[in-house]
Amino acid sequence: MTEALTHNTAAISGDTTAVPASPETGATPESNVPESAVQLSAGDVEAAVHAIADRSRHAGRRMARANRAWKDRGLRAIGAALLERKSLILAANAKDIAAGKANGTSVALLDRLTLTESRIAGLVTALDSLANLPDPVGNVVRGQTLPNGLRLRQVNVPMGVVAAIYEARPNVTVDIAGLALKSGNAVILRGGSAAAATNEALVHVLREALDSVGLPSDAVQTVDQYGREGATALMRARGRVDVLIPRGGRELIQTVVNNSAVPVIETGEGNVHIFIDESASEEMAVEILLNAKTQRPSVCNTVETLLIHSRSTVLPAVAAALRDAGVTLHADDRIRASLPSSIPSEPATDEDWGTEYMDLDLAVAMVDSLDEAVQHIRTWSTGHTEAILTNDLSNAERFIAEVDSAAVIVNASTRFTDGGELGLGAEVGISTQKLHARGPMGLTELTTTKWIVQGEGQVRG
Repeated sequence: MTEALTHNTAAISGDTTAVPASPETGATPESNVPESAVQLSAGDVEAAVHAIADRSRHAGRRMARANRAWKDRGLRAIGAALLERKSLILAANAKDIAAGKANGTSVALLDRLTLTESRIAGLVTALDSLANLPDPVGNVVRGQTLPNGLRLRQVNVPMGVVAAIYEARPNVTVDIAGLALKSGNAVILRGGSAAAATNEALVHVLREALDSVGLPSDAVQTVDQYGREGATALMRARGRVDVLIPRGGRELIQTVVNNSAVPVIETGEGNVHIFIDESASEEMAVEILLNAKTQRPSVCNTVETLLIHSRSTVLPAVAAALRDAGVTLHADDRIRASLPSSIPSEPATDEDWGTEYMDLDLAVAMVDSLDEAVQHIRTWSTGHTEAILTNDLSNAERFIAEVDSAAVIVNASTRFTDGGELGLGAEVGISTQKLHARGPMGLTELTTTKWIVQGEGQVRG
């Protein structure tokens, strides 16, 4: 989880309401965060956010008409600009990191906040991957010719204006902007105070890059300069904003879900499980558990609970490997009784089964059957990702059929629940809801559909 948030509105970050003197006309990158700002009333902030949304609507109409080649030029221009301006971006990021450390920000959140040369290179690679993907706009979902001669097509079309509220994740600024642009949308970003300097630099670079290839710079805008009140106004901009996507900790997500008048696609925290059945090999179990827990502990597809069948023999090797990697085990009584004395552990509580640690901590329980493992997952899962390690085909098939999460994995690391890893180029977030989008959200998930009906004078009888 992210750092504790004291009350609901603070979950969308507690900066002051600093804005430009003339927000309605600020269409250049330089106007996003002014050197000198004034305080505005809530009503003035709402008007300013509405003006941003109206400019986004206009930019979105232009993006909807852009062909694939034009949009791909924009994506590649953004990638080139990120590399060219990386010293500016990294300097801004260093300011945010220093402020985060001074404010006692958690290690997990600092990791998410940090940009490095390699992470910027990864963002550029993701943009290039997006450019290489087919354009979802215009894709025919289904079609037919009716007996009366009417020709029907249901096709993918852009959402229009997509907004995102997130915290301490500057990579999301680029990922969401890239996905929105490729799918023909305009995007409004609220990245939070923890990454304020980094997001200011990134939005500036993105807008300049779009302008350089003739795409509307207003296709990427931010309301960060309006602080908490700006986020609130964004949530209430129904009719101006088509969809809102929150990405972050539980408190932020629930604040948006509970307070937004704009339709929300709910992303969720990842209380992720791996079940090792009695047939799983020791070598595979050790390798997958280490990857799923230690490769990058602060992200939502990291395993948080390990369930081991009571007849499995892999526990000593798995526990030793996790101990050597610095993982703290929060184990139930049966696991603690089965562990070698050389491997320390802490007693697990119900709180552990429900915790998304995002750190080098792992809850571990022993179960006597696949049914018991599935029941534990049903009780504690957030519906994100669950995995089974097994050499029994029937167990794998039952696990797939009975576990109701956005991603179900057999004999592989949970770290693969990721838009880039699954060939989507990038992701807006991982949806744990069941309406419209579920799992990693890529290009298609940022489109809706419309029906095209073509006739030759038919009338309804």
